[in-house]
Amino acid sequence: MTKILLAGATGLVGGHALTLMLADDRVSQLVAPTRRPLPPHPKLVNPLTDSSSLPSDAPWWAVDGVVCAIGTTRAKAGSAAAFRAIDRDYVLAIARHARTAGARRFAHTSSMGANPRAPLFYSRTKGEAEAEISRLGFPSLTIVRPGLLGGNRNEHRPMEQAMERLLRIAAPILPPWPASVPRSPSRICLSKPP
Repeated sequence: MTKILLAGATGLVGGHALTLMLADDRVSQLVAPTRRPLPPHPKLVNPLTDSSSLPSDAPWWAVDGVVCAIGTTRAKAGSAAAFRAIDRDYVLAIARHARTAGARRFAHTSSMGANPRAPLFYSRTKGEAEAEISRLGFPSLTIVRPGLLGGNRNEHRPMEQAMERLLRIAAPILPPWPASVPRSPSRICLSKPP
């Protein structure tokens, strides 16, 4: 049985991950720290915390693995510094605390184009987070780099909604997806044999 920490359980990706992991018999306990309470579940541990009060010595850091689905936009964060504090600093704090407590696996939802030397601030911030996480020595590290994340959100993101509509309209004229290429987001998986 596996004990997993899910960071970002109230977001689009994290919400789907929460539902899947609570239903998965292989997950014995799911730790999901959030700012607001989640609906109770027998195998859910839901510490209430936020990026400014993340306890480094909490016993719930002792997990087998982490799924990190933390992410925001610069507009929602309010500034470049606030965006960086969430998408880089908060993500790294979670990774460091979990690794220090013994976590051996880390899966992180990043972004297509992430690169620590990217000219775009968003891509550069995502790339910096990836680079720092990779230095923590997780025996298994998976970084997923999706493009546009479409879906029903609890927040209004007009640019993403417009892009999603545009892609739906353009779908008939876009080249077909090659049958030999799986329809999954780009992924980097760095694993050492057990």
